[in-house]
Amino acid sequence: MAGQWKEVVRLTFKGDRFRDHALDLTALAELTQFQRMVAETAKALWRTANPDRERLPKRFEDRTRLCLRRIEEGSAVAPLEVLIDEPQYELYEREPTEVDEAIALAWDVVRALDRDAPLPDKFPRSLIPEYLKWGQGLTDDESVEITARGREPTRFTAVSRSRLASFAEPEHESFIDVTGEVLEADVRQRRFQLWLDERTSVTVPFFPDQEEQVTDALKGHRTRRLRVTGSGEVSAQGKVLRITRVDQLHPQPISEPSYDSAAPPVEDVLAGLAAEVPPEEWSKLPNDLSDNLDHYLYGWPRQ
Repeated sequence: MAGQWKEVVRLTFKGDRFRDHALDLTALAELTQFQRMVAETAKALWRTANPDRERLPKRFEDRTRLCLRRIEEGSAVAPLEVLIDEPQYELYEREPTEVDEAIALAWDVVRALDRDAPLPDKFPRSLIPEYLKWGQGLTDDESVEITARGREPTRFTAVSRSRLASFAEPEHESFIDVTGEVLEADVRQRRFQLWLDERTSVTVPFFPDQEEQVTDALKGHRTRRLRVTGSGEVSAQGKVLRITRVDQLHPQPISEPSYDSAAPPVEDVLAGLAAEVPPEEWSKLPNDLSDNLDHYLYGWPRQ
């Protein structure tokens, strides 16, 4: 594989089971979860910086993929690297800035938790559930140190996880009334995916007598939406986290652009605009404009 390996972060596992630079296989889950944290953080930062773009750039996930190629001494030190490709076209910067920025923010979060300080302002609170999955296998006397480039080590412990949990949004049961597009349905499990917008979906359960409405909404998703009323869990900010019960399903056709029969014809609109131009300005147009339009626009020879 062409390219160059570059170390971007070190995770050092501390504790009795990591002596003699032995990485307990159960700790591999912590490495996998750290990868997810970095990837999701990178996506969140990119979307914040590019609010008008819906899709991530091509190969974005490749540039945030961390790899472990060796384990070093000193408890169990896992240097994580990214592969910098030799691009055929310079569509990206050579340095993996996406992963560097994500790791730097993860380091800031871990440092704040270790010091019992507020979380960084730029840290998306929606990522807290993802970060809470990290360190689940650590005992009270174990920790993971993060050493990012140009920064001193900071540690993540069971206490850190407890502090992070205190920042999690409290969930509460509430009335649900949402409308979205059905793009996936599982008849056997009796649930479907309702997309509220381009980035947000929620899983919705349904009863056997609602199956026809769900499958019809799926087949006709290009021309209709499905309104769901019921109950579910909602965050403190009002975001629907999950729907637990459906009371009613309401198919709704997508409204087509309305036609105003009273609007003037386009030729009348153009004639009105032309009438606003003074006659002396019209007289400046060349007499052969229609025959030699390309000449006046692009400099081509006259006919």
